Amino acid sequence: MKCNRYDLLVVGAGPAGLSAAIEAASHGLSVVVFDENARPGGQLFKQIHKFFGSKEHRAKIRGFRIGQQLLAEADEKGVQVVLNATVIGLYQDRELVVRIGDAIHHVKGDAILIATGASENMVTFPGWTLPGVMGAGAAQTMMNLYGVKPGKKVLMLGSGNVGLVVSFQLLQAGCEVVALVDAAPKIGGYGVHAAKVARCGVPFFLSHTIKKAEGDDHVTGVTIAQVDEHFQFIEGTEKHFDVDTICVAVGLSPMSQLLKMAGCEMEDNPKRGGQVPICDDHGRTSIPGIFVAGDVSGIEEASSAMIEGRMAGTAISEYLGYLDHEAEETEMDTLDHDLAGLRQGMFAPANRGKKITETEEGIPISTNLLTKGFVSDEEIERFPGVTHSKGIHPVMECTQNIPCNPCQDACMQHCIKIGDHITALPAVNPDSTCIGCGMCVASCPGQAIFLVNEDVGDGSAEVTIPYEFLPLPEKGTKGIALGRSGQKVCEAEVVGVRTAKAFDETHLLTMRVPKEYAGRARFFRRAEV
Repeated sequence: MKCNRYDLLVVGAGPAGLSAAIEAASHGLSVVVFDENARPGGQLFKQIHKFFGSKEHRAKIRGFRIGQQLLAEADEKGVQVVLNATVIGLYQDRELVVRIGDAIHHVKGDAILIATGASENMVTFPGWTLPGVMGAGAAQTMMNLYGVKPGKKVLMLGSGNVGLVVSFQLLQAGCEVVALVDAAPKIGGYGVHAAKVARCGVPFFLSHTIKKAEGDDHVTGVTIAQVDEHFQFIEGTEKHFDVDTICVAVGLSPMSQLLKMAGCEMEDNPKRGGQVPICDDHGRTSIPGIFVAGDVSGIEEASSAMIEGRMAGTAISEYLGYLDHEAEETEMDTLDHDLAGLRQGMFAPANRGKKITETEEGIPISTNLLTKGFVSDEEIERFPGVTHSKGIHPVMECTQNIPCNPCQDACMQHCIKIGDHITALPAVNPDSTCIGCGMCVASCPGQAIFLVNEDVGDGSAEVTIPYEFLPLPEKGTKGIALGRSGQKVCEAEVVGVRTAKAFDETHLLTMRVPKEYAGRARFFRRAEV
C-alpha cells in the first residue's frame, strides 16, 4: 500500500464500490478500495447474462463486460484497488483495520464507504449439509469463473431472479436441470427469465419445497413435496428426483456487520433484506463521514447498485469539499432520475408484497406464467408485441412491466416502440418495415424477441430465435421445435445461424417449421442420435 491515509476508503470492489470510487476520484479524491477476494468486480464477473434497463444503465451489456469497464475506469482515475484484503474492523475516527496476508494494517480516511454487498441465505432440511448442496451463487462461481460444472443433474430451489438466471446458466454449461422448485405460490423473478428456462423443458413446481436430500456421503437424490398456505407439507404429494446437486437460491442478506460495529443506527427491514443501516437516499448514515451503497443498504439489482455507488461518490465529494453544493445537486438530479427509472414497474420496491393483476396498459397478467413459468398460447395473443403480418416481423413476448428498453434503440428501422415510459410493454410500429437484421433479437436481455416469417411460400414458416448454447447447430441440422412450455410442437430444421460482433455472443438461429406452428415454435433441440 502507498500510504495509510486517504480521502476515501471503500470496502468492497463490487459494482457499488467501484462506481463510488470512480465518481469520487473523478472529483479529485485519493481513493483506495479493499476487497477480500482475489478478483475485483464483486458479482459482476459471474454474470454472463445481459443487463436490463436503458443505455444509461448499461443495458444489453453482459455483467462481466460491465465489470471490465468499471475496472478500466477505476484504473484511469487512479483508484488503488487492494485485493485479498479483509477488513476486520471499522472504528471511531474513520479507521479501518485490514488484514492483508499475515499483516494487519490500520488505515484512516476522511470518509468511508461500505459496499460489502450481501451473502446468500440458506434453508435447512434433512441432508442439507451433504456435499452437493450449495448456494446458487457458488454454482455460478464454479461455472463462470472457473469453468467447472457443479454437477450433472441439478434441482434448483428458488424462483427469484437468481434462481432463474443460474438455472439457465446451468443449462448453458451442459447440466440437466431436473426441476425448479419454490415454496411460494408464484414465481418471484422476471417472467422473461422464467420463460427462457421453461422453453428449454425445465418443469416448475410452485408451492413445493425440499423435504429431504438423499445420500450417505454426497447427494444422490432429493424429495420435494407440496406445501399448504402455511408452508406445511401436504402428505401424499412427495416427488422424487435423482440428482447429484441441489442449488439453493432463497434470497440474500445484507453484509452490514461493519456498520453495526461502527455504531451506525440500524433497523430490521424485511423489504430491504434484513439488518440494514438507516441512511438517506444518497447513502449518508447516522455517523458523519460513513456512507453506504449497494446491497448492504437494501437488496436490489446490480444496475441500481452502480447508480447508488455514483450517488454516494458524489455525496462524499461534496462532504469533503471537492464539489460545491450546487454542482452536487445537479449531479444528484440526474442520478435520482436514472435510479427512479430502474425502480418502476411490477417489480419496483414499492410493489413488493402487492398482488398485481394487470399490466400498466390494463392487460390481465398471465397466470400461467406465474405458476408454470410460461405464457400459454392463448394468453400470449393479448400482448401488444405479438402481431401477425406478411413477411418477416418481430414478435416480442414481453408480458410484464420491467424497466428495460434496448429493443427500441436496437431497431434502426424503428419497428419497435415502447414510448416514454421505460416499463411500458413493447409494441410493433405498423408504419415501419422489418428488414430481418436481428438486432432486436440479440439485444433483448430477456431473450423474449423472435423474428417470424409466418409463410415462406411452401407451406412452412421460419422462426429466428436467440440461441446461446454450444456447440452451435449447423445449417441443415434436423431436430424438434419446442413451445413455450418446453414440450415438442413439431419437427424443425435449421436453415441458418448468424453470428456477429454486434450480437455479443447471442447467436440467431433460424429454423423452418410447418407454418401452422409459426406462433408456437420458440426453441430448437437437435435430434438425438
